[in-house]
Amino acid sequence: MSRARVRWNGARVSAELRQAAARGALLGAEHVLGASRQRVPINEGTLERSGSTSVDEQTLTAAVSYDTPYATRVHEDMTARHSPGRSAKYLESVLPETASEVQALIAAQIRRALRG
Repeated sequence: MSRARVRWNGARVSAELRQAAARGALLGAEHVLGASRQRVPINEGTLERSGSTSVDEQTLTAAVSYDTPYATRVHEDMTARHSPGRSAKYLESVLPETASEVQALIAAQIRRALRG
């Protein structure tokens, strides 16, 4: 009877999968940012350019934000008039529309890490 040796690298694999999930979350956040930039109201383009993404690798939480003093007001004001294709709720409205793509981006990064 022959013996087989198995080396368990659970901690390393777990860390690599966590990094892959964080990469996927960042790619997903960038996808949401791109979609929201197609709807953000434009006057001079400052609001659109202020969009950014971030990921907290510890909690695997991704964020998309716009950083101008008026970003929240523009996002929430449903009475304001905007150019065609542009609207209030420019970030909130794209979240349900992009959810499946975000999930696919995260899954692809995890699959890639599992193959490595």
